[in-house]
Amino acid sequence: MSSNLILGAISFSRKFFPEHNIYRHMPFAQTGNIQTYYEVNGQGPPLVFIHGAGASHDMWSPQVDYFSDRFTVITYDIRGHQQTEGSDEKYTCELYADDLYALIQQLETPNPVLCGLSLGGMIAQEYAIKYPEQLRGLILADTAVSSALTLSDKITKALYPARLVKWTVNRMSKERYAEWSFKFYEMNEEVREYLIQQQLLIEKEELVKLIDAIYSFTLLPLETIEVPTLILLGENEKKAVFTHAERMLELLPYARKVVIPDAGHVSNLENVEFFNREVEQFLQVHDFASTEGL
Repeated sequence: MSSNLILGAISFSRKFFPEHNIYRHMPFAQTGNIQTYYEVNGQGPPLVFIHGAGASHDMWSPQVDYFSDRFTVITYDIRGHQQTEGSDEKYTCELYADDLYALIQQLETPNPVLCGLSLGGMIAQEYAIKYPEQLRGLILADTAVSSALTLSDKITKALYPARLVKWTVNRMSKERYAEWSFKFYEMNEEVREYLIQQQLLIEKEELVKLIDAIYSFTLLPLETIEVPTLILLGENEKKAVFTHAERMLELLPYARKVVIPDAGHVSNLENVEFFNREVEQFLQVHDFASTEGL
């Protein structure tokens, strides 16, 4: 890894998150066959944030700063991302969910509230279905219910199957792929540049494995999820993301949807104040700051 690249990302992180201490303690946990990097801040009921594809735990810094005075806030790097090891097997959202479950068990933080954005929201859905007894609440931000829900999704998958996308990506430079990865999402340019710098810190072969995880994600029995759920998405998101959000709202029995103004695909960074306020209200309404029932 280039030292200049790492220093550049650190410099950008300092600019974007001026109050966040990026030099905090760096613990690891054994999750399956890998070592997972995580950070724990604060005290109180557990609140876990799951980052999106190509990002890292660092993208949740504004939420860590905001919620750690009353929650045990857990952030981590998913398999193959930045400080967390990769592995040889095929990646799926279920595998990512298994990693998360193992992390929660090791940290002895049962029944967390999960908040996942984009790919992180897909992982959160898998976790909620597979480990319903270890969940208090769910926050799904700027995410999808399937890789092939809309006609547009299906056409894209037919024209660009996973093997073709992986073949193409393997022939791109890491820099070109990072720019291409975020080209099709609506977001402000400062956030886009931050995410590009984050993705450049990840080995390209690990990023290629993400394609399998995303392409293989299918509609889950969301109607069986019995915990309160908050659906968030930026008002500038593409139409398809709104379609996915509406489908979630139809299926999830205890869900509420909120559109975040002046935000696109990375709503937690594009409108931090509004995002935090909506999450806080959700946590308060359902008394998730209480330790009763943990």
